[in-house]
Amino acid sequence: MIEVTRLSKRYGDVVAVDDLTFDVKPGAVTGFLGPNGAGKTTTMRMILGLDAPHAGQARVLGARLADLPEPMRAVGALLDAGAVHPRRSARDHLRCLAVSNRLEPRRVDEVLDLVGLTAAAHRHAGGFSLGMKQRLGLAAALLGDPGVLILDEPVNGLDPEGIVWIRTLIRGLAAEGRTVLVSSHLMAETAVTADRLIVVARGRLIADTTVEAVARPDGVLVRTPEARRFAQVLVTHGASGVEPAGDELVVRGLAVRRIGELAAAEGVVLHELTPRRASLEEAFMELTR
Repeated sequence: MIEVTRLSKRYGDVVAVDDLTFDVKPGAVTGFLGPNGAGKTTTMRMILGLDAPHAGQARVLGARLADLPEPMRAVGALLDAGAVHPRRSARDHLRCLAVSNRLEPRRVDEVLDLVGLTAAAHRHAGGFSLGMKQRLGLAAALLGDPGVLILDEPVNGLDPEGIVWIRTLIRGLAAEGRTVLVSSHLMAETAVTADRLIVVARGRLIADTTVEAVARPDGVLVRTPEARRFAQVLVTHGASGVEPAGDELVVRGLAVRRIGELAAAEGVVLHELTPRRASLEEAFMELTR
């Protein structure tokens, strides 16, 4: 579990994080969202003890990270995929981390296989693409088999196949009971990866909620070859915002069941009747406006 309590950080006159409080619980993927400059990376760095807060505290598994006896076994982090010596091979980079943290050497090959870098294990990291560096950074985060994962924009540089792979991996790790905090600027990906959301803007907490609660209902999509006539029927029965666009209507103010009943009563052929939800991107823009 991660506990952030009244955390604040300033850089001169700039307040990067402002009295921020939230928890990240095990067994779920928590998405950490906010515009550029919202304080996400600064918050993650303070959780990891890389930056000192001006006020408040951040605890992982009930303690400051610096006070944990074997931090890599407790917390795995990916903040900067480029934080690796360019002349060092992927395997040697992980071996150095394993030796310096008293981890089993066999774990190096396990995580290389897990992230799909076995074939590139002897190549210099300086020649890696951004996507391969992300995979290496994730391997380093998983090296200690930690119960807590903190990942800052882990899908940067990944192709569509890589994005699906990391989504599956992250959700699988959370399903094992781990605590997973993931920042991202890809709203569509966060919507299908995260269970909970922490949304910040200007260093302040805007929302601590679920994806389901944020992506609220947004009318009903109706497709019918009689869109114009059916729109008039729906308005007569209390619908709002009904503007035909070809054979499509977006209906607000009436439930799906009621729309179906009216279509049956009027003899209107329906090709589609689907509840709509606001996209996470739309909800995010509204929250942070």
